[in-house]
Amino acid sequence: MQLQSPRPPYLEFINPPDLYDPRLNGYSHVAVAHRPARTVFAAGQGGEDMAGGLRADFAAQVNQALANLRIALQAAGADIPDIAKVTVLVVDHSMERLAIFSRAWQALLGDWPAPACTLIPVPRLALDGMLFEIEAIAVLPE
Repeated sequence: MQLQSPRPPYLEFINPPDLYDPRLNGYSHVAVAHRPARTVFAAGQGGEDMAGGLRADFAAQVNQALANLRIALQAAGADIPDIAKVTVLVVDHSMERLAIFSRAWQALLGDWPAPACTLIPVPRLALDGMLFEIEAIAVLPE
């Protein structure tokens, strides 16, 4: 699932030298979308399969949510490299869960620059048993 094309010219990612380097954690501090551009907002995607079922395993939900996010983006003509910003919600956040997400996210990103990211620990999500959700803002040329 790794992507190998050049970075879109309409997205720029910045990691100021006076801040720690976040790339090992799979994100950048700043994303700049150069105009003219079209913005795509992908709603939070959880680990539900097509029938709405959720597996109990956190890693399985992360993998399914990332696949769902890609499907949602592609429906608008975007893909993972077009993402400027993601917001990640994790139930019962822990360093172990962060590591699971980081590995899956970095595998999906491949050589692409990591977008800006905010991870928010939450007590619960919309559906019973839902452990992970990710939403994205993508930028496409006009």
